[in-house]
Amino acid sequence: MLERTLLVTVSGVDRPGVTRTIFTALSKFPVHVSDMEQLVVRGRLILAILVAVNTDIPDSQVADTLHEARTAARMVASEMDLEVSTVPGALESRGHPRDPFQVIVMGDPLSAHAVSRVSTEIADHGGNIDRIHRIAAYPVTAIRFVGSGAHPDLMRRALASVSSECNVDISVQDVSLESRGQYLVVMDVDSTLIQNEVVDLLAQKAGVGEQVSEITRRAMAGDLDFAQALRDRVSLLAGLPESAIDDVRGEIRLTPGARTLCRTLNRLGYRIVLVSGGFTNVIAPLAAELGVSEVRANTLEIVDGFLSGSLVGEIVDRKGKRAALEDVARRHAIPRRRIIAIGDGANDIDMLEAAGLGVAFNAKKVLQVHADTSVNHPYLDSILYLLGITREEIDAADAREIPPG
Repeated sequence: MLERTLLVTVSGVDRPGVTRTIFTALSKFPVHVSDMEQLVVRGRLILAILVAVNTDIPDSQVADTLHEARTAARMVASEMDLEVSTVPGALESRGHPRDPFQVIVMGDPLSAHAVSRVSTEIADHGGNIDRIHRIAAYPVTAIRFVGSGAHPDLMRRALASVSSECNVDISVQDVSLESRGQYLVVMDVDSTLIQNEVVDLLAQKAGVGEQVSEITRRAMAGDLDFAQALRDRVSLLAGLPESAIDDVRGEIRLTPGARTLCRTLNRLGYRIVLVSGGFTNVIAPLAAELGVSEVRANTLEIVDGFLSGSLVGEIVDRKGKRAALEDVARRHAIPRRRIIAIGDGANDIDMLEAAGLGVAFNAKKVLQVHADTSVNHPYLDSILYLLGITREEIDAADAREIPPG
């Protein structure tokens, strides 16, 4: 079969005008571009160009055309002190026709052994890695592998073992065209968005701190029915003045990276909903501050300026969290594959299982075994990297912010 293509690969120190110079040289010949990719790493350029001889060129002229184009590319590259290789007859890569995926690996530090284990599992599952690039250098190192040919669901379990073995966080996702569109992020609040357990803060002011904290601990570990545990804890708050709620709002500490996470997701068009077993009395003002579109949580009953020890309306428990996620997704026509759920405790299990990507954030073991991926670093904004959002995109979104006025 007559060879009609030429792969030109240029590498060396990057500088302005390299791409222009190479293509100016190639433009003198009857060839067209079939494929190209350029990558700059630490000031080093790699530019790969696949050109093909135009179909109207007679077969008798093809070999000479490729030779002349090859010589021209080598000459201009040499003048720029660049290394160049040329491969006549290179085939255009069609990739794998099924199962596109991305694997995000995060570590602090990220060991070579971890990268070796990840790439091995991808290969063992029949996957081909098409591209690898760093998406963040801080607060953790995050690397994205993009490839095809391996089913994400089959890789996920194997890579979960790598995550535990190598002390890194790993996310595996399908990146087919169906994943495009609006995303929904459903997030727990206590010990996820914030570092506190609000009911414990209120209990301290009511003088029942130790008793309530123990119930909270057992409920989050899955040892107690959440709804009954919540009623028991709230009953112990009876008689606490309403002003204690305002005091607790002032004591809340956001998880590091929470503001960045919410700000970036909002700017990128994600819909954020807080779904919590906590209390709207405390969460609603926080949600407004963070630009969160909706809150689903429990409501403390206030009678004559004091907490009655009861709740108003239905309890948002484990099943209630999942129902809230499904309701929001249905109202906004967001399919499961574009839903991300984030939580830390046993009452988040159903919510994470209903999402396309369930993230256990510094979570209890009972939740980690049900999650698609776990994040065990203290920075909530590192979840952005699991979604493939780069540090550069985060910084760029901040720089584009329009000041109020």
